[in-house]
Amino acid sequence: MTTITASTEGVKVSVLTEYQPEYSSPYQSHFVFSYRIRIENHSDNTVQLQRRKWIIFDSNATVREIEGEGVVGLTPILEPGQSHEYISGCSLKSSIGKMTGSYVMERLVDGKKFRVMIPEFGLIAPFRLN
Repeated sequence: MTTITASTEGVKVSVLTEYQPEYSSPYQSHFVFSYRIRIENHSDNTVQLQRRKWIIFDSNATVREIEGEGVVGLTPILEPGQSHEYISGCSLKSSIGKMTGSYVMERLVDGKKFRVMIPEFGLIAPFRLN
């Protein structure tokens, strides 16, 4: 497993993915992946995650967009040097796909909102790598 990272305005996002064979049904075109996200605040300001936007690409040419408040029901506040980690998941209709997206963060000192990029990462069932 490889960790993918990107930084925007001092906020670093790291992603680690894993195929979930116990929840997948390849013969029914159902492939489940989990992803662990770590958000680290390397800036000099306290920030709060407000919103998320995901773009999910399936190799069968399907593209989905998901947008909403927070992450897994939370809108974490990160002081300088703090981090927040969560695990979520995604299902695809094929064994290969990818995701990318962004978070809307707010700098609490002045209310300035800015977009933090989530690096693009692959979702590949291990049997496809043979």
